[in-house]
Amino acid sequence: MKGPIKVYFAFLLSAVTSCVCASTNSPGFASEMEKYSYAIGMQLGQTYKSLEFQVDLDALMQGLKDALHSNETRLTEQEMRETLMQAQQMVVSNKEFKLKAIAKENKEKAERFLAENKQKPGIVTLPSGLQYRIINEGQGTPPGPEDLVTVNYVGRLLDGTEFDSSFKRGQPATFPLAGVISGWREALQLMKPGSKWELFIPPELAYGERGRPNIPPNSLLIFEVELISNTPPVKAESSPALPERKQLTSDIIKVPSMEEMKKGAKIEIIKAEELEKLTNHPTNK
Repeated sequence: MKGPIKVYFAFLLSAVTSCVCASTNSPGFASEMEKYSYAIGMQLGQTYKSLEFQVDLDALMQGLKDALHSNETRLTEQEMRETLMQAQQMVVSNKEFKLKAIAKENKEKAERFLAENKQKPGIVTLPSGLQYRIINEGQGTPPGPEDLVTVNYVGRLLDGTEFDSSFKRGQPATFPLAGVISGWREALQLMKPGSKWELFIPPELAYGERGRPNIPPNSLLIFEVELISNTPPVKAESSPALPERKQLTSDIIKVPSMEEMKKGAKIEIIKAEELEKLTNHPTNK
């Protein structure tokens, strides 16, 4: 059993298991079987609703009855698999179509907003399209591109929906500047410690067409950011330089041991130039 079929049976089994383990005293059900049967139907409904997938309830119930009672089914196993695969592809296609429509609409909204916003007093527009407004100006040296920064911030969508906040977590956020979205990276390198700015970040400098689970595609993001501090990256300590090897200028006499002499070994004279060649071989580094 593969693909969508396996997934459907997995969540059916999950529903049955969770209900069988629950209390048997739930009101409104004549038996435990009635209760978990209802739960399976409820989960099926929630799943199809979340996928925005319409089903024919009569056909759904008939297929369920035929399978449970081992009746003759209207589809073969192969036809069932192919049909479920087609349904899965249809769900994916519909989702992609809707996301593209949302992305197009959001991009147009972002462009209109930025065009109007740049006319307002105090708004600075950079060549990249990033806009900002200085609320408080700090002092000191702005972060470098590889610095570690500590900030407090609130992020909102164009409609005012808050999608992230360090204040809700109860502490500032610390992260490497190189790992954030382009709009943040550009703005923070202009901010001095203690500064508080409002940022208006175009989609292409944020999450673009990809979006995020709580950020629709091509969303313009509005942040209020306070730079608390920045720390330059810690440089790795370099290994101490090895002393320069002096060039050999004299021959070396190799004297074998008594045991080696008994076996026929003789005293050798190794020329300086020959030894130099040996010690300079690439494998002797």
